[in-house]
Amino acid sequence: MAARAPSGSPAEVTLEGGTAVMVKRGNAPGAVRAEVTGLRWLGAAGAVRVPAVLGHDERWMVTERVPTGQPDGAAATRFGHALAALHAAGAPAFGAPPPGGPEEAYIGLAPMRNAPGGDWPGWFAEHRLLPYLRRAVDAGTLRPAEAAVVEQVCERLPELAGPAEPPARLHGDLWNGNVLWGADGEVRIIDPAAHGGHRETDLAMLQLFGCPHLDRVLAGYQEAAPPADGWRRRVGLHQLFPLLVHVVLFGRGYAERTLAAARGALTERTE
Repeated sequence: MAARAPSGSPAEVTLEGGTAVMVKRGNAPGAVRAEVTGLRWLGAAGAVRVPAVLGHDERWMVTERVPTGQPDGAAATRFGHALAALHAAGAPAFGAPPPGGPEEAYIGLAPMRNAPGGDWPGWFAEHRLLPYLRRAVDAGTLRPAEAAVVEQVCERLPELAGPAEPPARLHGDLWNGNVLWGADGEVRIIDPAAHGGHRETDLAMLQLFGCPHLDRVLAGYQEAAPPADGWRRRVGLHQLFPLLVHVVLFGRGYAERTLAAARGALTERTE
């Protein structure tokens, strides 16, 4: 190999013979296994494409290099269709890890526990919102009075969550940086925090930091599998988890946006 990848950051490496690959070192024990099993589980759905895993051990992962191009509206529509198919492939339970994946996984640099649960509102509160809320309060990045707003959301999740849905096969960290627009006109998704969850969570994540041709992606999704009525007013609810992760990882700068999402989830009643 011609180069080494820093921990947690993929690097392009040229192998003997001239083949270019991507090499990534895990940032914590179990991180590589979580990512490898996540990519393979998502790829097994035959829906959204993922880079092929060429090899791995407990610390390193090697995947194919995907030449990238410009975002394209037609590709965005196809991505929306494929994302709907990925979600429809399903999962055994909310919080279920990919087959062979660790229970103690990661979302970016943050730990993320994949513990199966019976119903989405209870699972989302217990295993996604409350653990990060406690960490943020303990670190002083959210004040107790501010945390109370998120706690209200957790208490009211059964009424705020919308119609019950079966567990979807989620990417789990589907922000714009994890969407690759291939030079061949097809989208790939990378760096998953894959688990069984609510399909609106992936849709909300795409809207959190912007995505090229987002309107076409969402339109394609709705053509293939329309979300339940009222899904637009639940975007902030589903964004609470990644926002709390950002509060924990990056500090007070994300506090106000987190609180705005929580307040919006409590007060919004119409699309």
